[in-house]
Amino acid sequence: MQAFESAWADACQVEGSTIEVPSGYVFLLQPISFSGPDCASNLIFQLDGEIKAIVSSELWSSTRLLQWIEFTKLQGITITGTGIIEGQGSAWWYDSPEYNPGAEAVRFYGSTGVTVSGITIQNSPQTHLKFDDCTNVEVSGFTASSPGNSPNTDGIHLQNSRNVNIYSTDLQCGDDCISIQTGCSNVNIHNVRCGPGHGISIGGLGKDGSKACVSNITVRDVEIQNTLTGVRIKTWQGGSGSVQGIMFSNIQVSGVETPIVIDQFYCDKEHCRNDSSAVSVSAINYVNIKGTYTVKPVHFACSDSMPCSGVSLSNIELTSRKETEQPYCLNAYGELETITVPPVTCLRKGKVKPPVYGCLA
Repeated sequence: MQAFESAWADACQVEGSTIEVPSGYVFLLQPISFSGPDCASNLIFQLDGEIKAIVSSELWSSTRLLQWIEFTKLQGITITGTGIIEGQGSAWWYDSPEYNPGAEAVRFYGSTGVTVSGITIQNSPQTHLKFDDCTNVEVSGFTASSPGNSPNTDGIHLQNSRNVNIYSTDLQCGDDCISIQTGCSNVNIHNVRCGPGHGISIGGLGKDGSKACVSNITVRDVEIQNTLTGVRIKTWQGGSGSVQGIMFSNIQVSGVETPIVIDQFYCDKEHCRNDSSAVSVSAINYVNIKGTYTVKPVHFACSDSMPCSGVSLSNIELTSRKETEQPYCLNAYGELETITVPPVTCLRKGKVKPPVYGCLA
């Protein structure tokens, strides 16, 4: 712990300096924050060895950190290498100790010019890699690896972050492979493999009556295997704001329960309150989505007061080896640009003008 803190303090004094975690070594590390904003810019964290999390609840609680490894308020920070970050999450997944960290393995907060490449994060207590209030983010050659039954282990979580490029990554987890939350815009995800997990999701948005704004998201050239959903938008009743300008293209699915989902009635508990207000969902494009499913090919469940609009389907070919549910649509408006397999005849024609909530496009 002291060695990492000392190395960070020295590196912060010199622009472009490098902290090395050498190969062939394993370092046991308790929760730690590598913090700016007084650090020099363009620092490099060269990870070729292994960093392993402690599993002591007393040490977790004494640090009062909700993240294991945190980088905050930095200008230019890179984590690269061939090393492993081992979260030892199985100590927390299935037990209920008095203090459960419920922590992300690695979190970046309030930083600009963030690069993550080459490393592996495995067995995270919860989310593997999180970006909150960050701009100009690039993730490539990254691997997240946790069992499909590990709870809340999102692969990559984005929140209030802009100009994000995620590519050439392999995400195996127990929750969303990639979770895109409020405040995200200009996100480009491509050449990603997802599964097991819950798919690639926007949301859930609008929880507890909050306002959510998400725009200009592209997910293309991805493989999704053995997941709960494929590409999904999920919002809570009672929220406000908008999801708009979304492109899902060239998606190959295999053994996915429901490949295409919009759910404006999302609820992750037994009962949720009914509410007429909702986060607006508009201009959602699905192009070249093909492969196999196990439960239902398409599920569009949209609000009575806030119908989904501008939903476009083109070159959709989804098949199942057994008798399954038919495509489902509720208050979803849009166009079938081509014949779909199976036919999505429930999509309503016509246009519904989405309301304006002050979200920037």
